[in-house]
Amino acid sequence: MNLAPLTSASAVIQLHAWTAIVALGFGVFMMLRRKGTVTHRWVGRCWMVVMVITVVSSFFIHELRTWGPWSPIHILSLITMVLLLRAYQAIRQRKIMQHAELMKSAFYNALLLASFFTFLPDRIMHDVVFGPSAASSTDSAIPLWAWIVIGVVLVVGGRHLVSAVNRKRRAPGVQGAGE
Repeated sequence: MNLAPLTSASAVIQLHAWTAIVALGFGVFMMLRRKGTVTHRWVGRCWMVVMVITVVSSFFIHELRTWGPWSPIHILSLITMVLLLRAYQAIRQRKIMQHAELMKSAFYNALLLASFFTFLPDRIMHDVVFGPSAASSTDSAIPLWAWIVIGVVLVVGGRHLVSAVNRKRRAPGVQGAGE
């Protein structure tokens, strides 16, 4: 791992990357811990703050330009901001289940899907973790749109798989096939 590509990037990219890394850590912690505790509420508040900073900073990053200065990742940023606002509103209204689903959506769709795009060849974090790409992404055998589809399928499919396993585990009286 070589931090030079990140430390030589613009201040906005560094802010975005570090807050995303912190948000990922908080998010994993939150997914693994019991909900509703004092720790959950405080870590959740911290997670919201770093996520808002991550999302807002993304609008000042224009490395990929699909439509003028914007890219598909900016659509993901808009969706994430809506999810965060709706999750905050839901918890303020004591709609716990809605809040939980919105926060999970923000975590899976924003952090995990965005992480997938982050590690594409010729991206800064790809170079940090894997080293510089051998070939330019414009020479890539797989076009950007295909990476987007692959990322969406992996993250959404993985989320549905985890949800199905959790539903089966919580269902009363459900037994395995061999029981």
